[in-house]
This record gives sequence, C-alpha cells and structure tokens, in this order.
Amino acid sequence: MKEVYINPLCERYASKNMQALFSEDKKFSTWRRLWVALAESEKELGLDITEEQINEMKSHISDINYDVADRYEAVTRHDVMAHIKAYGELCPKAKSVIHLGATSCFVGDNTDIIIYREGLKMVENRLIALLSLFYDFCGKHKNEKTLAYTHFQAAQPTTVGKRATLWAQDLTFDLERLRDLIKTLKFAGCKGTTGTGASFLQLLGSSEKVFELEKLIASKFGFDSCYAVSGQTYSRKIDYYILSLLSGIAQSASKFANDIRLLSHLKEVDEPFESGQVGSSAMAYKRNPMRSERICSLSRLVICDALNPAVTASTQWLERTLDDSANRRISIPEAFLAIDGILILYGNVLKGLKIYPKVMEKHLNDELPFMATENIMMYLVEKGGDRQSIHEVLRELSVKTASRVKGEGKDNNLIEEIISDCRLNITKEELNKIISADKFIGLAVTQTERFCDEVLKPLIDGYGETLLTDFTVGV
Repeated sequence: MKEVYINPLCERYASKNMQALFSEDKKFSTWRRLWVALAESEKELGLDITEEQINEMKSHISDINYDVADRYEAVTRHDVMAHIKAYGELCPKAKSVIHLGATSCFVGDNTDIIIYREGLKMVENRLIALLSLFYDFCGKHKNEKTLAYTHFQAAQPTTVGKRATLWAQDLTFDLERLRDLIKTLKFAGCKGTTGTGASFLQLLGSSEKVFELEKLIASKFGFDSCYAVSGQTYSRKIDYYILSLLSGIAQSASKFANDIRLLSHLKEVDEPFESGQVGSSAMAYKRNPMRSERICSLSRLVICDALNPAVTASTQWLERTLDDSANRRISIPEAFLAIDGILILYGNVLKGLKIYPKVMEKHLNDELPFMATENIMMYLVEKGGDRQSIHEVLRELSVKTASRVKGEGKDNNLIEEIISDCRLNITKEELNKIISADKFIGLAVTQTERFCDEVLKPLIDGYGETLLTDFTVGV
C-alpha cells in the first residue's frame, strides 16, 4: 500500500489495541450487537420476535459481509441502510426485525458512545501505568539535588524527584477528570427520528414500555441510564467534553516533553537513545530529544483537535444536521489514536530517562554562591559584623563575579573572592557549611515522599498486571 496515503497515527504511533477499537470490525460488529439487543428487548416487551430470529442474528455478529454492504452503499448512498441489507442477507429469518423502529443514529451514536467509553478506559489504564512509573522515579530521585528554574533563569535548588512530582500531578488532575467523565457518560438510547420516540410508541403501545426499552438496551451494554432527552443525535457537547479531556492530557504531556527538551539542552538529562540511532544526518554527534519533540508534535494535534467538536456542537441545527458526520469520523478517532501514541512515548521517555548528577552539581555550584550571599551576610552579622558594610562588600564582589562570568565566560569564583577579602573575615570551611545545597531545597524531599505515599500510591494500588505497561515506540 505504498501508492496511497496511510495515516501515520496507525503506521507509527498508536497501539494495535487502540487501532482495533476504532476499526471497521469493531464498529460494524457493535452495530449488529445493538440490533440484537434491540430485538431482544422488544421481544421482552411483547413484540412478536422469536428466539430463532434472535439466535440467527447472534450467529452473524462477526462475519461481516463487507462486499455486500459496499455494493448496497454504492446504490443507496447510506451506510446504515447498506449494512441493514447486508445483515439481512445473512439472517433471512430475522430480516424483518432488524433495526425495527430505529433510526440510523440508534446504531451510529450508541456505537460511538460505547467505543469512546472503552477508549477512555484504555487511556485511564495508560495514565495509571505512567503514574506507577512516576512513583518509582520520584522515590529514586527524591534526594537528587538540582537547580530549579523560573523563567528558565536559575532559581533556588530543588530535587529531581520533586520536579517530577509536578509532571505527575498534572496527570493526576487528568485522571480525576477522566474518571468523572467516564462516570457521567450515558447511553444514547433509542429516541427515533427527532428524539420523540414516536416510532417506538407506535410499536410498543405505551410510554412506559418505550422508556423501559431504553433501559433494557442500555443495561446490556453496561450503562445505568440514557440521556434524558435528545434530538435525533445525542448532544454533540459530549464529544467536546471528551476531546477537551484528551486535550488536557496532551497539555500535560507536552509540558513534560518541553521540560525534557530544555533539560537535554542543559545536558542534565538524556531521553532513551538506541545504539544505532542517528541524531542528525549531518552532525554525527547530535542526540536530539526526538521522542520528546514527537510528544509535543502529537500533543499539538490533539489540542487543536479539541476545536472541532466545539464548533460542531455550536452549529448543530435544531433536532439534527449532518455536517458533523465527516468531521467526527476523522477528528475524534485521531484524537484517541494520538493520545495513545503520546502516552506510549511519555512512558518510554520516563522509563529510560538518563540523569547526569555531575552536570547538575556543576550548575548548582555555578549559582549557589550568588544565592547564598544573604545567608553569608546573616552569618557574619551573627559573628558581630555590620550588616550594611557586609552587604556592600558582598554586592561589590557579586557584581564583579557576574561580570567575569558573563563578560569573560569564566567560572564563578565568588567564593574565592569572599574568602580572600579581608573585610569579611570568613574561612572556606565556614562558607562550605553555609552554601551546602541541602540548606536551600526546603521541603523538597518531604513533599516528594508525601506526594508518593498520599497521592500516587492510592491511585496505582490494585492494578497489578492489568496495566498497559508496554511503552515500546516505533520508528
């Protein structure tokens, strides 16, 4: 298939599991399961449908005769009608009860909700697997001191583990929202052509039976309830909520990946890099953070994709219009496939992230003398020195050192300047105690421990081998 376009989300990024979820087989077999559930429920409510007809329908859920459906669609220009006819050819005895009383959105919308919920549960699984990696990573590196950055300028020190809790916390926010969304997703139901249930009222003869029909079908697919009202379709705001959630996950992933790219530039970390991997076709030494860049790239797709259902929801006409169809069948599956690829990449980078403590130590040593000047001043005041005089000497030496570092590209020698300045009268041993990084990281270690024990551990406990822990990436 090299002569036609193939979606890279399938060829390069998303897992086989997520691809299968949005496959034609999954879609059309779910249509048939819905038709079976409809017939079963109508039989339970008194319609003249036989067990033989239902069994015939059940026996042909998976053997989808695509060639027949394609032939019918070429004539009817209607995919649901084409598949009703194709299913009817396989089920001649049940042909008359397939899709009885329903409109196209009965299979279309309910299938979408079923698939989206399964997709969200798969995303939930991957988030838990990532948080499990973070639990180990944060614990392992909770004491690893490193320079923190605000505005990408050197700031007070933190630890690698504490910094990682910030990435993990974003994912816990996403997980909380995702679980709330899964809980609130409802079955679309069977409300007919304009949402009034008129065709089912005519078939069943009472409003109670029409409402019971929805409940029966919903329960067969694991839903507690249906949306109370609708037009022909469920509200397209539901699609927006789903893609907004996926956009939020993409934002979290992109923040992580951008940070890794910055830290890679500082040579403090490296993402996984295989022995034969090439960073640049021209510059043989390059080790570009290509996986983190890919996370950012795919995240941009998902973030922008969230606009599609927002526009769709705002432009639906009255009870139904079809200008949502082509957009939805592209934008929503692609958002799920992209998020799947993003989370696989995220786990791969985090799992194989290489830390360089010596480089971090060097960066710390370059900046700590400046940060420690206030502590030095307070120490000398306690020894009996004059605060204003000491402040002026430290300011003078700091300016001189900064000029040397920035103007001449030399190392930070502020400590040597302070020791050698007779006006301050302080020894190297005294200074080493004052400028120890341990004195500047505050509660970083304790915060990391508490976050792991109180936030992460309760989220990951109990999953065990059910997690999707394969973070192998493709080309």
